[in-house]
Amino acid sequence: MEPADRFASLVRGPEEDLRLDIAAFCISATVRSAVDVDAQCSRLDALAAECAADSFDAVREQLFGVLGYRGDDEDYRNPRNSFLDAVIDRRRGIPITLSVLMIEVARRRGITVHGVGMPGHFIVQDAASPNAWCDPFHGGVLLDRAGAARLFAGVTGGMRPLEDEDLEPTPPRAILARMLANLESGPLAGVPRAFATVCAMHLAIPGVPIEHQVELLRRLARGGAPDAVERAYEEVAARAPEALAATLRAEARVLHARWN
Repeated sequence: MEPADRFASLVRGPEEDLRLDIAAFCISATVRSAVDVDAQCSRLDALAAECAADSFDAVREQLFGVLGYRGDDEDYRNPRNSFLDAVIDRRRGIPITLSVLMIEVARRRGITVHGVGMPGHFIVQDAASPNAWCDPFHGGVLLDRAGAARLFAGVTGGMRPLEDEDLEPTPPRAILARMLANLESGPLAGVPRAFATVCAMHLAIPGVPIEHQVELLRRLARGGAPDAVERAYEEVAARAPEALAATLRAEARVLHARWN
């Protein structure tokens, strides 16, 4: 199965069965064709085997203390920081990919770690200790709620206080959507075919708001294969309100005429 099709199958299945590692490596493999999804998963197996114990702290210490994973604050927007395979190689990444790394290494040790998508930053939570978080971008530093509030104030400029809902676990589909959105807003936007591929994967995720689906469609049209673009337009039109559906079908006809 092609990586993009495998990704679509994963995100459209039951969310409780969604493997973040496989889906993240599918993103890499779709944009970076040399990536072998299953071989990359084996690398996570090896990282997990090196942890000293089956605990949140042991995984945190191995990844961020022993191996030195941390945020890339010198070249933050580099697309490599959004590809999990490249993050494993370089031991550098952005908050969300470093968080996915910890989530998936911990899962292999039987430990549940939640991703927490605060506005402006991404951290992880020890599911067994609801008041314990860590910040993978800053070397896995441990946070209590007061520490999380200080971090939130720093990344948001103190615009408002941290609310309880800001620390709610982020579901897997939303994590993947946020990973793709990071790619869409970075330098990859200047590479039409790769950008269209990322937009098509984002469109495959159930629950994307219809207005965002329309935005993704229009981005997809800039570099996607004509057949795939026309098919995507029809799929979104089929679930859009009547007036919007008519607009989308009219846009699709214009695109069809341009391509033919």
